Amino acid sequence: METCGEPHSQFFTVSLEEASIRLDKLLSLHFPNYSRTYFQYLIEQGAVLVNGHLLKKRECANAGDEVGVCFLLMPEISLEPQNIPLEILYEDEHLIAVNKPAGMVVHPAPGHPRDTFVNALLFHCKQLAGTDSLRPGIVHRLDKDTSGVLLAAKTTQAHAKLVELFAERRIQKHYLAVCVGAAKEGLIDAAIKRHPIQRKEMAINLEEGKEAKTICHVLGKNDSLSLVELELLTGRTHQIRVHLKYRGTPILGDSVYGSSNANKKLNPPRQLLHADRVAFTHPFTGKFLKIYAPLPQDLKTYVNLLKVDH
Repeated sequence: METCGEPHSQFFTVSLEEASIRLDKLLSLHFPNYSRTYFQYLIEQGAVLVNGHLLKKRECANAGDEVGVCFLLMPEISLEPQNIPLEILYEDEHLIAVNKPAGMVVHPAPGHPRDTFVNALLFHCKQLAGTDSLRPGIVHRLDKDTSGVLLAAKTTQAHAKLVELFAERRIQKHYLAVCVGAAKEGLIDAAIKRHPIQRKEMAINLEEGKEAKTICHVLGKNDSLSLVELELLTGRTHQIRVHLKYRGTPILGDSVYGSSNANKKLNPPRQLLHADRVAFTHPFTGKFLKIYAPLPQDLKTYVNLLKVDH
């Protein structure tokens, strides 16, 4: 797409069912993390092409048309360095690992242009690498309300190597979660796909979904809650949250996939999910790294309640 100066573009083919949906709404359904207002801005800027041609926001594409979207920065979004304190867990000339607090958004986006992890990294590292202007240095994500270990690359070479390690599943990722009910040990093998109606959510779809595997270890439990350690064998969006809901033991405090009754009764401050550690062989030094993120106080409270040493 020649209208875009950045390489962050995505494409999709319009289905028969989508042929009667106006273009700006269609885009917001396919990319639910962005607003319809944002897509109206992209359409006006010529950053959305249908079969290589421009359409107006009220027009509809035809079934079988290819839609290309270039995710431009809106004027109010700027990747300005901000002096936001970071808890650094590991750092060298190639990469950095920090303990992301709950409530911090990873990268700027429409509706949240500042005060993100990327803004903090730009201040700390001065210049970050990456293939996407919205996400310099970012090689993986954590949900806004998930705390814990987050890696970022400091050079173009490190960015490519870390992305490769994640793609080849050579980075071990372990999480801790407090969930509702009696959790069960073992592998959760259940494919995941975008929810057909609630487009901001994911759902189990054993026939059409993408492979998703999580290993669950129970560390402790009482009559109503369990503390579990989760190892991600794949990295699907919302994977842990969807898998634990599928098992009937949703994460306490999860406002989307959780138990509204338990959340109301126990009133946790957020979804109690923490990226506990990552482990991998450093792509440049060959050293095996195991990086831990200390438990935040809100999770410690429940760990103590469940009488688990961690």
